[in-house]
Amino acid sequence: MADKSQAFPDNVPGKYYVDDTCIVCGACEAAAPDNFKLSDDGSHDVVYKQPVDDAEEDACREAMEGCPVGAIGDDGDQ
Repeated sequence: MADKSQAFPDNVPGKYYVDDTCIVCGACEAAAPDNFKLSDDGSHDVVYKQPVDDAEEDACREAMEGCPVGAIGDDGDQ
C-alpha cells in the first residue's frame, strides 16, 4: 500500500499520488495517460493532473488497482 509520507514531491497536489516504491513499469501511464506520466528525470511515474471527471477518476482507480507494487495512493483529499 502506498505511503503518503513517501510520495514523490513532483506529484501535483490532490488525492492521488505515487510513492517511492514505484518501479517505473508504465502500467499507470497506460491505464490513465491523462493523469500519470514519467517524471522529468525518468526515475519514477507521477500524477501530473488530478482527475476532473468520472472517466478520469475511473482511470486513476484502474491505475491504482493495477499497480504491481502498490505505489499509487488515494488519500481521499480532493
